[in-house]
Amino acid sequence: MHALKTFIVEDSLVIRENLISTLEELAPVHVVGTAEDESSAVDWLVQGGNAFDLIIVDLFLKQGTGLGVISAARSMAIECKLVVLTNYATGDMRARCLALGAHKVFDKSTEVESLLLYCAQLVFDDEGEATLGG
Repeated sequence: MHALKTFIVEDSLVIRENLISTLEELAPVHVVGTAEDESSAVDWLVQGGNAFDLIIVDLFLKQGTGLGVISAARSMAIECKLVVLTNYATGDMRARCLALGAHKVFDKSTEVESLLLYCAQLVFDDEGEATLGG
C-alpha cells in the first residue's frame, strides 16, 4: 500500500503538527508540504516538481482563506483530491466549499476519524483503479 502524498494548509502550528503525526501514524499519508496562509499555499502549488495526491485545507488562515486556496487549485486544474478540515463545517460552508471544487468537508472536532477513513479509501481505490493524479 502506498502513502498519499499530502499537502496541508493549516495556520495553527499545534494543530498542523498534531494533524501530521495523526495522519502519518493512522492513515496511509506522507506529508510532503505545508503552508499557513493562502499565498504560501498557492506559491507551493504552482512550483514545479511538487508531486502530491491530496490537499487538506483549513478555511481560516493567518492571511487569506482556504476558499482562495481551493479556487486557485481548481483554476490551475490540479488533478488531486482536495478536502477541507475546519471548525466551521456548517451546512452553508460545506455547500460553498463543494461548489468551489472541494471533494469533501470534514469537521475538525467531530470528523477526524472520517478523514482518516477517507484517506485509506483513496489509497484502496487507487490500487484497484487509477483515481488519483498529481
